[in-house]
Amino acid sequence: MSPLHPGPLARARLLTSPSVAPEVIHELERITGRPAGPSPATAPDGPVGYDGPVVYVGDLLPEALRTPDLLWFHSVSAGTDALLAAGPWPEGALLTRTVGRMGERIAQYTLAWMLAECQSVPEHTAQHSRSEWRRLPSGLIAGQTAVIHGTGRIGSAVAQLLRACSVRTVGVSRTPRDVPVGFERVVLAGTGEETTALAQARWVVSTLPLTDATERFFDEARFSAMRGAGFVNVGRGATVDMPTLEAALHSGAVRRAVLDVLPDEPAGPGDRAWRLPRTVITSHSAGITADEDVVTDFAACWEAVAEGRTPALAVDTRRGY
Repeated sequence: MSPLHPGPLARARLLTSPSVAPEVIHELERITGRPAGPSPATAPDGPVGYDGPVVYVGDLLPEALRTPDLLWFHSVSAGTDALLAAGPWPEGALLTRTVGRMGERIAQYTLAWMLAECQSVPEHTAQHSRSEWRRLPSGLIAGQTAVIHGTGRIGSAVAQLLRACSVRTVGVSRTPRDVPVGFERVVLAGTGEETTALAQARWVVSTLPLTDATERFFDEARFSAMRGAGFVNVGRGATVDMPTLEAALHSGAVRRAVLDVLPDEPAGPGDRAWRLPRTVITSHSAGITADEDVVTDFAACWEAVAEGRTPALAVDTRRGY
């Protein structure tokens, strides 16, 4: 990815989607030093043609802006798979995303469910509902092994928090790379090292984005390699082959599952996922983006672009992350 030339940025129009809060728009105007216009889809007279370069901040990109005039799109979300799946990305347009403190939030979410099992929280809750007094054993997560698929910002944040609790952390990456902060070691996906790590894992955590290469990544081979691991998915739902996960839960290859994401969201009352054994589903809420995250990350990206640098939060639109 080559950086944007800062020249067009100086004369670019700032546009925002209806999903962006007024308080955020005010901060975007302060950062850029220009007023924010409405999304073409919500302009009073319908779609409007904007001459010259455009910087757009929002959740989805209106079709009217999928043109060579799009200079830069800043997503208010961390995931950009829906954006890229909607159609060809305008050539040369920069795509950045919002991460903020999402890694910290997702790390705490993951740790919370691990601790809940160690402290028998579900069993204590069930006993309370029956007015039953019975001592239950508790355990420690120290010394357990967590295999974390995805070694980027979010995976690294999960690893750092778990390692602070003396959990052994093994990262799984699709490409060779140095060992990121928080991981004891990193193995390559699709190798015997990954298979061995999955067999030794007490917990398997997915932070994977959704790309062509990661769709149904967690397949029969990976689930059958597990030996009673707990599975936590905080990445994307479609990275999991759900019928295979169901079979692994029934066989015991997967001890329990915590799914913050599903292939089809929101899950309706009749969705088969609700009937998976020993599974808890949460409503894609492990790492909700806060308004301050959008402002902070946009400001960092704006500074980088203005200085002719590629922002750290830039997305490689060919790879999808």
